Amino acid sequence: MPQPLNKVEKGTQEAGKKGILVVSFGTSYADTRKVTIEAVEEKIAKEFADYEVKRAFTSNMIIKKLKERDGIMVDTPEEALNRMKEEGFEEVIVQPLHIMAGAEYDDLVEATKAYKDTFKKLSVGNPVLAGPVSYEKAVNALMTQVGKLEKGEAAVVMGHGTHHAANASYAALQNKFDDKELPVYVGTVEAHPALEDVIAKLKKDNVKKVKLMPYMLVAGDHAQNDMAGDEEDSWKTVLKKEGFEVEIYLHGLGENKEYQNIYVENTKEAISGEHE
Repeated sequence: MPQPLNKVEKGTQEAGKKGILVVSFGTSYADTRKVTIEAVEEKIAKEFADYEVKRAFTSNMIIKKLKERDGIMVDTPEEALNRMKEEGFEEVIVQPLHIMAGAEYDDLVEATKAYKDTFKKLSVGNPVLAGPVSYEKAVNALMTQVGKLEKGEAAVVMGHGTHHAANASYAALQNKFDDKELPVYVGTVEAHPALEDVIAKLKKDNVKKVKLMPYMLVAGDHAQNDMAGDEEDSWKTVLKKEGFEVEIYLHGLGENKEYQNIYVENTKEAISGEHE
């Protein structure tokens, strides 16, 4: 659930500057950043017009690359919160664009806790997958981009994967697809289920053609190389070698209007304090 990091007396939270800090890992791909991270930020800004929307990335490597290569300055969450303090913000909602409550999300919550006495109201919103209802929404949202599948066709979605306990979110997501009898198979680059697990299931279910797509906010390095690259070990190459016809869908979840809506809803919950 969203995490209120301090308590606000009812009726006292209207005064003062209000801001929403949208936090993501970030990406150095300008084209995908525009249609994912920036698109979500714009949707949040439009929905919550009385809040000023700020950006932060958690990847120091991407922040450094953007600064050196493009002259683009992006704050870390701590830098952004310090800046918001200096600018006189009194209410701050930190809304992550993370898919699940993994290590990065935990780190963000911990970092934000240090500011609980800095702002009159401070809350951290949910990632995409956070509780039973969220999986239903996530599955329905994904099916809008999967589209109609004929017999023998399936969608294969590539998640990042993590050694954090939150990796179980991928299994929970798969269970939801299975419950709905949808031919969607979830795999990860760096954890379980791996591509070989997915391939075994595809063969068992007599799938001949797969629509391959990233289950990530942006279609960045993992999507463009590990998933859709021409290297021997890319998912596209391996699936083709295994006899599947492969169609590539190279768009991050941030481009999906329904996933953008999920982030807006999560922000709304963090603002309203429905979880308190």
